[in-house]
Amino acid sequence: MLRSVKEIHNYVLQAEDGEIGRCKDLLFDDRFWAVRYMVADTGKWLPGREVLLSPISLGEPNWSSRFFPVRLTKKQIEKAPGLDEDAPVSRQHEILWTQYYGWPYYWGGPYAWGAAAYPGALYDEKLPENKTTEVDSGDDHLRSVHEVTGYHIQATDDEVGHMEDFIVDDETWIIRYLVVDTRNWLPGKKVLVPPTWIGSVDWADNKVSVALTREQVKDSPEYDPSTVVNREYEVRLYDFYGRPKYW
Repeated sequence: MLRSVKEIHNYVLQAEDGEIGRCKDLLFDDRFWAVRYMVADTGKWLPGREVLLSPISLGEPNWSSRFFPVRLTKKQIEKAPGLDEDAPVSRQHEILWTQYYGWPYYWGGPYAWGAAAYPGALYDEKLPENKTTEVDSGDDHLRSVHEVTGYHIQATDDEVGHMEDFIVDDETWIIRYLVVDTRNWLPGKKVLVPPTWIGSVDWADNKVSVALTREQVKDSPEYDPSTVVNREYEVRLYDFYGRPKYW
């Protein structure tokens, strides 16, 4: 199902033996636009510390109660390699972190999650022994959803809005859409744009360029944040732009 990232923010995270904190942020890679980690604020449990949780370890969320089950113990999470404050998550850190849990790497395979199309399939897999010392020098950059929110959206002929939210598939953890708020450039309206339609991203200048005209964005099907994005809406969106569908 497709879910708003804003909706997921601050969900309670429940390990197998107790609560560990709340969802503070999501980190996605800038190649697949897949969410690789949830950043957990551990609050009173581990004061002043944030920990990474992979979608591999997340169970089926309880949307009505606003919590995610985490298929790990508190001890496992506490002993995992820690994050350097304000430092980006490097590929070397990811390797150490993945080896700690014994999961296969998500990079290097034919799918968005390496050997699998969705992260849950990797939970019971084990890291191959010949991979334990492998270092991938061509790492993708991990980006914070929190930091990218607010980036300006540049159409082929003018600015059209800013990034307000993201719509993520809660099975594959692929970001399917950027939520673009056009109120500062066009009449107050929110629209969806798939990351696959992005021409380029200027991370230094906080700007996303899309291969669409301002008029196309203005006339595209409106997104209502109070409703769930369903297949009927997706068909209308893709048919409006005449683009091939991802499913």
